Amino acid sequence: MSSVAEKLQRKSQRPVATKQVRLKLVYVDFWSTVKLSFLVAVSLGIVLVVATILVYLVLQSTNIFETLDRTLAEILGDESFSITDSFSLVQVSLFTVVVAILNIIVGTALGAITSVLYNFSVRITGGLLVGFTNN
Repeated sequence: MSSVAEKLQRKSQRPVATKQVRLKLVYVDFWSTVKLSFLVAVSLGIVLVVATILVYLVLQSTNIFETLDRTLAEILGDESFSITDSFSLVQVSLFTVVVAILNIIVGTALGAITSVLYNFSVRITGGLLVGFTNN
């Protein structure tokens, strides 16, 4: 008697016939494209906000702003000038959040427009031919 493991091993040693399938992409659902582009834009917006805050904190901890303050004070002749007073972490963060929100709106709209344009272009071109295999 052979065990189940031996039967599975013999079965896996048989050559598997590779079947290729060619499919045409002739329609992209509008709402699924809008939802996906929205989620991608939101994730990119979160990355933008976090990266901006991290870069600001790194610049602040390496005293880049103090060096820049001294250089600009010499150039401008104003000893009271401070870059951190003009661009605080709160101001930079709020500006980044506004830019992220605008990117979310624009990214979602571009996803929707791309979906509509693809669906219209399929009428002319016949669709996108894609090949698949079962391996």
